[in-house]
Amino acid sequence: MKVADIFRSKRVISFEIYPPKRVDSESEINCIAENLKKFSPDFISVTCGAGGKGDGNKTIEIASAIKHVHGIESVVHLPGANLAKRDVLGILGELRDHGIENIMALRGDIDPGNPPKGEFRYASELISFIKGNGDFNILAGCYPEGHVESASIIEDIRNLKIKVDAGVDQLVTQLFFDNEYFYSFRERAAIAGINVPIAAGIMPVVNKKQVERIVRLCGVSLPKKYLSILDRYGDNPVAMRDAGIAYAVDQIVDLIAHGVDGIHLYILNNTYVASRICEAIDSLLAA
Repeated sequence: MKVADIFRSKRVISFEIYPPKRVDSESEINCIAENLKKFSPDFISVTCGAGGKGDGNKTIEIASAIKHVHGIESVVHLPGANLAKRDVLGILGELRDHGIENIMALRGDIDPGNPPKGEFRYASELISFIKGNGDFNILAGCYPEGHVESASIIEDIRNLKIKVDAGVDQLVTQLFFDNEYFYSFRERAAIAGINVPIAAGIMPVVNKKQVERIVRLCGVSLPKKYLSILDRYGDNPVAMRDAGIAYAVDQIVDLIAHGVDGIHLYILNNTYVASRICEAIDSLLAA
C-alpha cells in the first residue's frame, strides 16, 4: 500500500528505526517490529544503518520483513549522494521485487572522506529520477528551522518547493523541540504553494549526550523550557528519560490540537520510549 492512501484517510502515526549492528540483528528487528505492532503504526521507515550509513540491502530486507512478516507498511530510506543512476535503478528493481512501494528520498549526508558521485547533487534530482523510473510513493525531508546549508529561511522554502514539485507525495520534518517553528514553517509552505501532507518528526530525547549530539549535527534550537529540564535532570538517567518522554508527549498533544497531518517518531529503536508515548496519546489520534 502507498502511504498516500493512509494520509488521505486519517492522521498518521509512524516510527523510524535503523538496522542494528549486532550479529543477531534479525531477531532484534523482529522483536522491535512486534513490540511496535501493538500500537498499530501506519508505517515504519527504515534508515540505511545507524547514523544513516550501512548496508542498503539490509535496509530493504528489514523493510520487507516489516511489511510481509509483521503486516506493517514500510518505507525505505534512499540517500542519493553516494549513488550513481545505475545504482538507483538496481535498488528500485529490488524494491519492486520485495513489493515495497514507499521511498524516503534524501540527498544524504556528505562524507568528506567519501566524495559524492555527483549524479544526484540534490534530493530533487533523485526524486525526479525515481518518478521517471517507477510507480513509487515518495516521502522527503523538510526543516522547520531551515536546512543548515541554506542561506536563509526564504531560500530553504524555495528549495523545498523545487523538491516537492519534482514529485514528493508527503513531507516529514526534521526533529524540533519548539512547536512554534513547525507552525511557522507550515504557514510558509502553504504560502509557497506546497500542499502535500506534512508529518511532524518528533524525537524523544532521553539522555543528555543525545541532546548535545543532536544540536551539534542538526543545528536545532532548544527552548528555555527544555533547557530547564536538561539542567534539572540531565545527570539523572531515569529522571531524564521520563522527562524526555513527557516533553515529547506535550509536543504531540499540542500538534494534534493544531491539526497536524501526522506524527513521525524517531525512536532510535527504543520500544520502551515508543510504548510510553503511544499509550499517552492513543485516545487523541482519532479525536
